[in-house]
Amino acid sequence: MLRFIVTLICLGCTTSSRAQSVQLLDAPKTSASLLAASTSVSDSSSSANLTGPSDSTFSLDPVQTSQSTSDTNHGDPRPKPNPNVLLDANGNPIPLNRQQPQRILGFMPNFRSVSGGATPHPPGWNYNFQVATHQATDYSSFIFLGLTSLTAESLNSHPVFGKGVDGFYAYTWRGFLDKTDGTYLSAWLLPSLLHEDTRYYALGDGHTVIRRALYVISREAVARTYGGSQTPNIAGLGGKVLTQVISRYYYPPGAADFSVLATKFGYSIMREVAFSSIREFYPDIAAHYIRKHREKAAHLAARDAASIP
Repeated sequence: MLRFIVTLICLGCTTSSRAQSVQLLDAPKTSASLLAASTSVSDSSSSANLTGPSDSTFSLDPVQTSQSTSDTNHGDPRPKPNPNVLLDANGNPIPLNRQQPQRILGFMPNFRSVSGGATPHPPGWNYNFQVATHQATDYSSFIFLGLTSLTAESLNSHPVFGKGVDGFYAYTWRGFLDKTDGTYLSAWLLPSLLHEDTRYYALGDGHTVIRRALYVISREAVARTYGGSQTPNIAGLGGKVLTQVISRYYYPPGAADFSVLATKFGYSIMREVAFSSIREFYPDIAAHYIRKHREKAAHLAARDAASIP
């Protein structure tokens, strides 16, 4: 089992360069920040590159991008489709409050979410592996790993690991294995074997906050098949369980008791629910502030224009 872990890590490292070129059709690449998206046309794309130069938030709204399209047609009566506009399955622009950004707040990876109404990339062995590899090797994962290891060391979560530099190192390398195992098991191996799509499909606006919150919680137990039907989330939950089982091989006896592993499993569920809540409601909040900023910018522009003699 330990060899299996090491093999996954080696495969992830050796193929990370390939994974960086994969296109996530359901995660739009966008402008440099929320404010920039409201004031200028930037390099956004409906099929986001995993390692694009912009760790951004949202693409521009349909009005702005359609104007940009007309400007670049050079008088051609047959307008060409603008690749900067994220479209749904019917070819209509997806509104801001239903777009899932590639990164939340510019740094939190959100590669495994689908924008409302978008046609997602078909899952499969190769695609799932590329996405899992990019998520496992993303810089933000190591930042969170360092923070959680530092917190665990300071709280002395596992006294057997000790304190200080040695304790921090003990938490860090084991935490890295936990994170990597969980990512590959839940996002690549089990979904590919079971033909389950464990990406997050937001419920979106048009529903009450309570119903959306219950929907978020339910996604821990419910996933989709490759055909789009609902199915028990065996891949997601099974990946978390197997991660704890495998960890018994590299955690000392005092840190690998059943109660400890059950607690870690519970924490992993809570973290997933918390992050899914952000993915569900963040587009609404971000779109609201983008609209408010645009209204303010338009008002200031009109006032300045009126003050010119």
